[in-house]
Amino acid sequence: MQSNEGKGKCRFRYWCILVLLLAFLGGNFTAQRVQAKGETYDDLRIFSEVLSLVQKKYVEEVKGDELVRGAIAGMLRTLDPHSSYMSPDIFKEMQVETEGSFGGLGIEITLKDEQLTVVSPIEGTPADEAGIKAGDRILKVNGESTRDFTLLEAVKRMRGPAGTKVILTILREGFTETKDFELTRAIIKIKSVKWKMRDDGIGYVRLSSFNKTSTDELEKSLEEMEKKKMTGLVLDLRNNPGGLLDQAVKVTELFLKKGDLIVYTKGRSDDQNLRFVAGGKKSSYQGFPMVVLVNEGSASASEIVSGALQDLGRAVILGTKTFGKGSVQTIIPLSDGSGLRLTTAKYYTPKGRSIQEKGIAPDIFVENPPIDRMVKLEGPKEGPKHPQIIREKDLQRHLGGEPEKESDNPTGKEVKDKPAKEGGDEESDLQLQRAHDLLKGLTIFKKILVTSLAEK
Repeated sequence: MQSNEGKGKCRFRYWCILVLLLAFLGGNFTAQRVQAKGETYDDLRIFSEVLSLVQKKYVEEVKGDELVRGAIAGMLRTLDPHSSYMSPDIFKEMQVETEGSFGGLGIEITLKDEQLTVVSPIEGTPADEAGIKAGDRILKVNGESTRDFTLLEAVKRMRGPAGTKVILTILREGFTETKDFELTRAIIKIKSVKWKMRDDGIGYVRLSSFNKTSTDELEKSLEEMEKKKMTGLVLDLRNNPGGLLDQAVKVTELFLKKGDLIVYTKGRSDDQNLRFVAGGKKSSYQGFPMVVLVNEGSASASEIVSGALQDLGRAVILGTKTFGKGSVQTIIPLSDGSGLRLTTAKYYTPKGRSIQEKGIAPDIFVENPPIDRMVKLEGPKEGPKHPQIIREKDLQRHLGGEPEKESDNPTGKEVKDKPAKEGGDEESDLQLQRAHDLLKGLTIFKKILVTSLAEK
């Protein structure tokens, strides 16, 4: 039995929490505000009643802080799929992710129809090597159902010390039953840049993510290619899920002149209305034509880069329409070591196009043939030979974009859902072939034009 003093302290703590929640939901906590937000006050009164009943009558004793954290998490689940509450340990895990090295599986996930779903495996990681595919539904992690997992909880379950095992129970289109995949965790060192030079002077750079080292890696590759007399560049952003905003800005400004607008954000509060402008790098790479490759797996930071280079006429965008993740998440540390990931604004390209939901439509629409890289499994031989494609617009409770303008889709063609292969294998990569042909043609025409002007 609790003492009256203990009960009094407990009630006082809960009322303090309710006051803080009311301040969060209603803004300025004034008498006038409470009257104007009568519905919110009534809802909080119901919340207080439920909290009290659970505390008094639930079959087992429960901790008050767990109930309140559960309520906060539930509140954020009513928002868009990118807003969430992070407990202290999950918040710490999230901070590790952007450092560029961590123990895990190398898999990008989202929630679709309330199910944990693979967006794409990261190239060369345990998930990729085991045959995990975009569109796979992860029903269990080590036998534990993922039904009520948040994204961050799922990430925590799949990360762990290198060399340890984890079993993912997968449901895939074409399967008649679920399939267990056993993966061995590894140190995921995200080296985000791979590059090569062709004999004809056209460079190729594959940028797989935007982490803390991305701009430095890219700049080094560009320096090496320029030493080899690069005449044109293919920047491959296909299946790049994004990452750090500052890296997206820094990558973009490598190819722009000082003062060019890269991206801007608009939110409800003035402090979320930001503009990011090229500061003018010492080494600005503007003296060659560029083609940027994108597909439905190009999201967030990738869409910022491709949208800016398209609007400013710096590069030709080629491939299929991008994912459409154009919202800004602000990470807010809380006093107990937990964190709040909250969507606070939307991204806009230099010409004012909203990225959210619509994505970036390519200047030249090119589809790749379906890729049949499925692992050999026992079961049905029939069924789809390529993974299901997921975009932002397919996610439940996603933020809507703005009405589409004609300029948002330069091709005027309806986007079909077909996966694209990335990585520079020209024999089977139609998009990369078209990019090289385009750059080669531009180089030839430039020589012809120079010769023609010289003769005059």
